[in-house]
Amino acid sequence: MSALPVFRWHLAPDGYATRRQLRARDLRPGGQDVAAQLERPRRRGRPPLVAYLYRVDLAKPVRPMTPGRWRAHEAMMRARRTCPECQRDAGYVIPPTLGSCVTCAYPEEQRAA
Repeated sequence: MSALPVFRWHLAPDGYATRRQLRARDLRPGGQDVAAQLERPRRRGRPPLVAYLYRVDLAKPVRPMTPGRWRAHEAMMRARRTCPECQRDAGYVIPPTLGSCVTCAYPEEQRAA
């Protein structure tokens, strides 16, 4: 395996993009290997931050969402909104730190109001 070309932060040539940059253009890497990398130096002897780059000309369009994928996504989001204690849809994604909706996590504050 040959060594990847390394560019400094913000100095990558045209024709290369990170995954996020590809996604912003409605593209995906499409199975291609990493073509290059960016390195951003950091202070105090810490290792540099690295971002992998892909060739834009080899990128493929993002696959469209099928009806089945939409159903699966909606079921996943419904599960994240459902409180495990009261089984109600909280209307928001329940924070993992609470583990339940705000009403169940702080019942004494709800009674005082």
